[in-house]
Amino acid sequence: MGREIGGSRSMVSASGIHVTVKFFALLREIVGAWRVKLPLPEGATVGEALKALAQQYGQRFRDYVYDEEGRVRGHLIFLINGESIKALRGFETVLREGDTLVILPPVGGG
Repeated sequence: MGREIGGSRSMVSASGIHVTVKFFALLREIVGAWRVKLPLPEGATVGEALKALAQQYGQRFRDYVYDEEGRVRGHLIFLINGESIKALRGFETVLREGDTLVILPPVGGG
């Protein structure tokens, strides 16, 4: 089951921040890079960062990250500065200048 993402605030702001986003596996192929600097408005959340990335990288990104109902797919793992967003405020976690957001595919054990 997917997790719902945060509200939709405008991505335009007089003052803003930059976060580093790191991608792995298929998402790295979709984006065409393993890391990007993402400009966001001050106070932007993880959910808003995902929306900005989906707008920038298009349908393949959206299909990978969101389910048919627009919820973030539950198997993806999101870390902010090495800490799971589950231990923070989930998709409502506010990002700060210099943060690193990592999007990981499911991890299998063996």
